[in-house]
Amino acid sequence: MALLEPGTPRDAGLDAGRLERACGLLSTWVEQGQVPTAALAVARRGRLVEPRAFGVRRCGTATEPAAADTVFLVASVTKPVTALAALLLVEEGRLSLTDRVCDVIPEFGGAARDSVRLIHLLTHTSGLPDMLPENEELRAGHADFATFVHHICQCGLLFPPGTEVRYQSMGTALVGEMVQRVTGQSLAEFMAARIFAPLGMSSTSLGLDLSLADRLADAVVPAFQEGTDWHWNSPYWRSFGAPWGGMYSTVGDLARLLQCLLDGGDGDGDERLLGGSAAATMVADQTARLGGLPPQPAGGRWGLGWRLGSWGDLASTRSFSHGGATGTLVGADPATGLVCALFTTPPGAPLHRAVTAVQAAVI
Repeated sequence: MALLEPGTPRDAGLDAGRLERACGLLSTWVEQGQVPTAALAVARRGRLVEPRAFGVRRCGTATEPAAADTVFLVASVTKPVTALAALLLVEEGRLSLTDRVCDVIPEFGGAARDSVRLIHLLTHTSGLPDMLPENEELRAGHADFATFVHHICQCGLLFPPGTEVRYQSMGTALVGEMVQRVTGQSLAEFMAARIFAPLGMSSTSLGLDLSLADRLADAVVPAFQEGTDWHWNSPYWRSFGAPWGGMYSTVGDLARLLQCLLDGGDGDGDERLLGGSAAATMVADQTARLGGLPPQPAGGRWGLGWRLGSWGDLASTRSFSHGGATGTLVGADPATGLVCALFTTPPGAPLHRAVTAVQAAVI
């Protein structure tokens, strides 16, 4: 059974006029110069409405109209996919959510770090910082991933594991390293073989696959990256493959991954990607299950790599989503069956407004 079949808004249980209103927001942003490039994929009831693209695709000096298959740097939307890679190993008994990180990465051990477990990395409760203090220095020196891991292993914790929720890219970095050490493969290879291929995500890679380069849209780099040779569009960053923010994809491919989770881990064809229990665990409130944490407000609850209950203004508390600093936002809602992937190229676009307009189209 295919994950998503093409369909009309009516097939998907969506009001065509309201969906067009959401598209009109993106078109207006392009016309007003707020957003140079945007793409939108919306699905429901197993039907994918034809993805739409807006504006132009700029890459280097080349400019052409954006297309539905335009490839974007999705930034932190990478994080839940890295979490998914780890969960595949949990299913196989090769990792456990309660594993201490130092038992897989021995050099991470010492003092409070000994009590950090995989579940803490996946729920942003490990005490690690979002970025290393020497982040920009490392990037300026074109440090490789192993060098980042070395520095993370020397990093002090900001709070005892499991006592606070604080967003942390470096926690996701260690999830990627755990996957590599357990499998003996690079994270990019593991994702390609175990996630992207089974889901038919043929336009997705961790680190830019050069076969996708002719469809790539440059990200609009923030001021602190301008003039550097390590910015988001640099050869260094495109080849780095950061587990916390280095994935490239299309809106259609991400819609397939979201639909897989809504369908309880179903794959493309006869093969399942995940068991139903694992898929449900990914999008269940794991922060509520950790001792030592107070009840979390909207936006503070996490599953395994997914933010819960804060996706647009009209989503249910069961919704799961993730955004990226390059201007990306993906999410799904088990209560309505809605799937939406929205990619743009500038940081700071009000994506939640467009997603809310898409949610308003549910009949």
